[in-house]
Amino acid sequence: MELSAYSKQYQEKMFPGCPSSLASLKETDPEFYERFANFAFDEVVQSGQLDDRTRFMAILATLLGCQGVDAFRAMLPAALNFGVTPVEVKEIVYQAAAYLGIGRVLPFLEATNAVLAEGGVQLPLEGQTTTTMETRLEAGNQAQVDIFGEGMRNFQNSGPEESRHINRWLADNCFGDYYTRKGLDYRQREMITFCFLAAQGGCEPQLTSHAAGNMKIGNDKAFLIQVISQCLPYIGYPRSLNALRCVNEAAAQA
Repeated sequence: MELSAYSKQYQEKMFPGCPSSLASLKETDPEFYERFANFAFDEVVQSGQLDDRTRFMAILATLLGCQGVDAFRAMLPAALNFGVTPVEVKEIVYQAAAYLGIGRVLPFLEATNAVLAEGGVQLPLEGQTTTTMETRLEAGNQAQVDIFGEGMRNFQNSGPEESRHINRWLADNCFGDYYTRKGLDYRQREMITFCFLAAQGGCEPQLTSHAAGNMKIGNDKAFLIQVISQCLPYIGYPRSLNALRCVNEAAAQA
């Protein structure tokens, strides 16, 4: 097995003094580990312009989206080592509930709590909410407007009467409960939403919409392509290529 010098160096930065759970593959699957580690931790990393902190925020969100809980637990210490804060990690996991559902998010929340506790982080963390049950609807709709434009004003009142409550929930729950929280800004929240949707697959209409939302608030086409590229080792080529198509469609419609 021959790991490149850069791959070795990067892994040492990811897990200083403490090898990750991935390290066991060196013994059991050396040929696979050689190619994966040289690709993910050398070729891919060196191809990108993302800083390590942004890269690992995207990777965590992507692993949530594809349900890679074991890989999430393995990569979370690296994310923390690269400067992603416990608050930011929790905000990524919390927001995932709106896009993946608690059935898929609960194992990640438990894994996050375990890793943070192992690292000596006192739980619960300081609260980050900025809304109340009375203000979340208005604040959530304003967040939709801020990200997607004035056409989203009062979106909660649109659509057929029998399903209008879902549009209301999008405003007060998805955006009012999560996007209004401290800990991440709109650009970071739209990036992780893009990753949730790209990684879970089957959400191409929403992915195209959120690609457009990203672009409206400053996460341009080149940035989104960088995000896809850095997350490709964790979700594979089909979903990465689908995400790229959605980005191109959103850019063409801008």
